Amino acid sequence: MAIVANTFQTTSAVGNREELSDVVSRITPEDTPIYSLIPKGKCVSVHPEWETDDLAAPAANAQLEGDEYAFSAITPPVRMGNYTQILRKSWIISNTQEVVDEAGKVQKRKYQKLKNGIQIRKDTEFAIVSNSASVAGNTRVFGSLPSWLVTNVSRNSGANGGFNSGTGLTVAATNGTLRTFDKALLDTVMQACYQSGGNVRHLVVSPYVKSVFVTFMSNANVASFRYAADTGKNTIISNADVYEGPFGKVMVHPNRVMAASAGVARNAFLIDTEMLEFDWLRKIQEDKGLAKTGDADKGAIIGEGTLKVKNEKGLGVVADIFGLTATT
Repeated sequence: MAIVANTFQTTSAVGNREELSDVVSRITPEDTPIYSLIPKGKCVSVHPEWETDDLAAPAANAQLEGDEYAFSAITPPVRMGNYTQILRKSWIISNTQEVVDEAGKVQKRKYQKLKNGIQIRKDTEFAIVSNSASVAGNTRVFGSLPSWLVTNVSRNSGANGGFNSGTGLTVAATNGTLRTFDKALLDTVMQACYQSGGNVRHLVVSPYVKSVFVTFMSNANVASFRYAADTGKNTIISNADVYEGPFGKVMVHPNRVMAASAGVARNAFLIDTEMLEFDWLRKIQEDKGLAKTGDADKGAIIGEGTLKVKNEKGLGVVADIFGLTATT
């Protein structure tokens, strides 16, 4: 192909205006399944505490007519607690940048406030699902969900963490050898939750583990078809969102935050939302007390809260599973 001699092209021009869309495509997902599912509460100290109690195991109970009472000793409830964790995001923008006309308005205070508020909620979800022991002191860390679970667990040579009543802190679980998530593992932990009195209704897993889950009840080499009324087309079905097993029904939630690393993706959590709560000492909000210094506008979003595990016997975990791929 050829062009006529002396044709002036855009590659030689110096005055063509740049074109930059005003629409900014923010692809990072915002969903936070566990944080969104559980109730929110309020605490008034950096170390809120609560008590847990259990019913005695069922036993034979036939008494002698006219017998004198023998009074049983009362077992006091167990006192537990967690520390609040401070979560913060900040930014600083020159006053000139704040007032110039900018495509998309991304580098403006209003957008940064919205973006960083979303990021703190995602960081909260990450803190919940990470395997983190609680830490007291100035830089506090709340004990994450994996650090509390000791009763309804399935591990592959790993070890439980749990709450230590002596120190008042949780201990991180010890990771074991990775294995494939399967129906037998899920049924085992659901049975343990049921026998412990839990009413688990949600299973939260990494996206890869969700893809493994959908193969439980089907032949992976055969796709079934369903007539889609909305399009009038046949549709390949290779999905399931609910599992109804011998010990109840659970909704399966893929959690994008759990795909952040193999260390986070290695757990599948069974949740009874009545047994969990996230308590805020300071709700996520903008810190409006920042001092004005220099020719710039400062901003910060901050929150402080903790995970309240009302009774870990109402929760469960299938641990040590391949969470990112078939080998990791």
